[in-house]
Amino acid sequence: MSDRRVGFCLSDKKRKRMNLDAFAEFCAGHGVEVVEIDLTQPLVPQGPFDIIVHKLSDVVVEAEHDSQSQQLLSNFQSYVSAHPRTILLDPLPAMTQLLDRFASYLIMSKLHYSLQDWRICSPPYVEVHNASDLLSIQQAVTNQDLSFPLICKTRVAHGSLSHEMSLIFSAGSLADIHPPCILQSFVNHGAILHKVFVVGDRHYCVERPSLKNFPSGPCDRRTIFFNSHQVSKPESSSDLTALDEEMPCLPPPSSEAVAALVRELRVQLGMALFGVDVIINIQTHTLTVIDINIFPGYEGVPQFFSSLLSHIKSLLDKCATAGPQTTS
Repeated sequence: MSDRRVGFCLSDKKRKRMNLDAFAEFCAGHGVEVVEIDLTQPLVPQGPFDIIVHKLSDVVVEAEHDSQSQQLLSNFQSYVSAHPRTILLDPLPAMTQLLDRFASYLIMSKLHYSLQDWRICSPPYVEVHNASDLLSIQQAVTNQDLSFPLICKTRVAHGSLSHEMSLIFSAGSLADIHPPCILQSFVNHGAILHKVFVVGDRHYCVERPSLKNFPSGPCDRRTIFFNSHQVSKPESSSDLTALDEEMPCLPPPSSEAVAALVRELRVQLGMALFGVDVIINIQTHTLTVIDINIFPGYEGVPQFFSSLLSHIKSLLDKCATAGPQTTS
């Protein structure tokens, strides 16, 4: 029996998407035991755990309005506090900040300064906190130099509603938004999204379909409502992703620039398992960061199992030589 135990705390959906059974079998062949954690049961009898890998996004979001989820989260936090030698992948406060697009977009907006040598940026954006009068929202858009069309995203960056987005083409159409939300200048990028998947000190870049180009500037086109899963999954096929014009091939993201971005975000986020959505501006060829995702699906990353196990082992080795460690 292995003396290295890794607890996994995932939703049923995430467990199936990751194929945790296959990963557990893979780990067993490398001397690491994988244990599925049941949050509804006491954690102490299920332990001990050297590492807990989790995606508690559902529980954290639901805990804001559901007492049962509050209790589950409290029990989990109590266990972690009482077992400081158990490594949490990733730390809860770090993960929680990415559930709020207001917080994650603030991090993204500062990348321009820390990575200016690599010409990395994120589009300008505005936070809309409540359904204030339309005029004040229009004024905020003008003050922050946002340009139409705008893409509107929910403040909460997790759950099915977080994938419901819209494209706004004029100041008058800002009446269609539902605060709290983020308004972000839409950047034409040739209908290609580059998803960067991070696993510890390794990362992988996968190309996906994305929204087509739209004419810059305000127009009388009606607001387009869409679900981002329907346009950016590997199998996606949509009128919104079909280019209306011939597009010259855009250069792929610079591998050095992506590596610099990942290094910077690992420091800024304090996380090891996350994804970054980047696009290439068709006008400037600038690498543009448009979203950060918690423990993504890693679809299209065949090395995911080996990379995750390698990172887990490296953390265990560091812990064995340096004592308790709770960072990513």
